[in-house]
Amino acid sequence: MRVRFGYVAQALSIWDGSTAKTLTFTRWSKMKKTEREDKLKEVTFTNLQNTMRAIHYNIAHQIHLYRMSSSIVPLATHPEAKWPYRDIFAEEFAKIGKLVKEANMRVSLHPNQFTLFTSDKEHVTTNAVTDMEYHYDMFEAMGLTDEGVINIHVGGSYGDKSAALERFYKNIKKLPADPKSCMTLENDDKTYTAEETLDVCQHEHIPMVFDYHHHWANLSETPLEDLLPKIFATWDNHPFPPKVHISSPKSDKDFRHHANFVDMAFLEPFFQVVHDMNIDFDVMIEAKEKDRAMLALVDDLSRIRGVKRIDGSTLEW
Repeated sequence: MRVRFGYVAQALSIWDGSTAKTLTFTRWSKMKKTEREDKLKEVTFTNLQNTMRAIHYNIAHQIHLYRMSSSIVPLATHPEAKWPYRDIFAEEFAKIGKLVKEANMRVSLHPNQFTLFTSDKEHVTTNAVTDMEYHYDMFEAMGLTDEGVINIHVGGSYGDKSAALERFYKNIKKLPADPKSCMTLENDDKTYTAEETLDVCQHEHIPMVFDYHHHWANLSETPLEDLLPKIFATWDNHPFPPKVHISSPKSDKDFRHHANFVDMAFLEPFFQVVHDMNIDFDVMIEAKEKDRAMLALVDDLSRIRGVKRIDGSTLEW
């Protein structure tokens, strides 16, 4: 069993390396027209450059899994502030994509919690489609539509989970085929369990990202050893191995919040189950310390008897 590890958005080991510097609509709207354009270009260029820095950092540390920031382009989907970022930064996007491909790096994007398809409000679904198209647009600008995935949650229940799921199946039809082809779904920590999310993924033929921390915050009735083989099977027709999100609770009181690093004891039941499955998979670390937490976990796991470290972020059992 071979497992690769990655982290989210910003390498904290890089000085001033944020890939999600912002420009709010309120601030933008108070600027003169020329100032607006210049500021959008400035912030976006910085985010793109820092994304490139993070990818170089990943290559140097042999990290093969990376979630890019969804906020690379500020105000990209705001109806009053849309602008031709792809044309302006075509060269930068292309360079990022070329570097990712050359490194054979697996990349992803994760829109925020408002990108959902269970709402009974039409504008929420319209906004979700727009946001998914923006994320696909970035991958397309990078030439990474075959390499990248866009991961979201199923959505809310609004007091009636069955009705909400019916709306999901109806509303998801409004999503164009291209962004849907890159789409994955993840179980959440409050509403849709891993088992319920798996049902949706099987119904829509969408790969499922299993979040271990969310699973313990929102338990399924079916045991993990019965669920995981079915979840991993949703990736059978995908070019990449199954993907898992891992973090550990900040505390018993703040169980849903991510800790700075990953607690090995919290992970033990998961690795016991997957070891018996003997399937290669990828792990995205969602701890607050990002790359530092990922590298620390790889170090810790590599000390276990029977575990061999293949490179900077890959282990073999």
